[in-house]
Amino acid sequence: MNNSLSSNNIIINMDKVWLSYDKIHYVLNEITMSVKQSTNYTIIGQSGSGKSTLLKLINGLLIPSKGKITVFGMTPNKKNKQFLNIMKKIGYIPQSLGLVKNISVLDNVLIGTLTRINKIKSILKILPEIEIDNAKQALELVGLEDKMEKKTYALSGGEKRRVAIARALAQKPILLLADEIVSELDHVTSKEIMNLISDTQHELKLTSVMIHHDIKLALDYADIVSVLQKGKKILEIGVNGNTITDFDMTKNQPC
Repeated sequence: MNNSLSSNNIIINMDKVWLSYDKIHYVLNEITMSVKQSTNYTIIGQSGSGKSTLLKLINGLLIPSKGKITVFGMTPNKKNKQFLNIMKKIGYIPQSLGLVKNISVLDNVLIGTLTRINKIKSILKILPEIEIDNAKQALELVGLEDKMEKKTYALSGGEKRRVAIARALAQKPILLLADEIVSELDHVTSKEIMNLISDTQHELKLTSVMIHHDIKLALDYADIVSVLQKGKKILEIGVNGNTITDFDMTKNQPC
């Protein structure tokens, strides 16, 4: 982890953040939270509670209507060239996974390396051997080394999620954002995917912010669980193994 990118080990900080799409109704309401380096911070809540919107704010895809957010000490904004450089180190797995179905598994993972490759070379598909090796290593890490040449549409739901994780890892992130990565999967496959992410996070010392709908799954893997309800943070729980280390029901207070 590059400590020069953060201050006091705080990777993400939100201070009374509001967001509205129409300037009338607020999707997020006075959110205050902070995420420390190497932490697995998990957000849960019902559909429409603002979870995905919060991830998009962190990734610079949306700008707050009010309040302040910093990621690695910078205000997230895709129009800011400095933050665009930071975005290269943020692995983002949307709920839809964002995979290209009609290309091979390896080609999907190679998309994660494009942030480091000259535009012309990427268009012409002239990829350095080191990046191809990096993509293959990511697939080995998620257990899909034998599926590299297979078309992505032919994979199972769990395998597709592994491809999305491998693509994010090929990006060599220091922050991983994952939106409902195990949604619609059976319990056994969900545990396999979460074990994979947990092992990878510890091995690479990643900071992660993940969205779940399952409170038990969140408690099993997170260091901190934050609960959103109708755009408000209503609860935050600190977790260490099977022990609850903190329990904060004060709305919108700092972590």
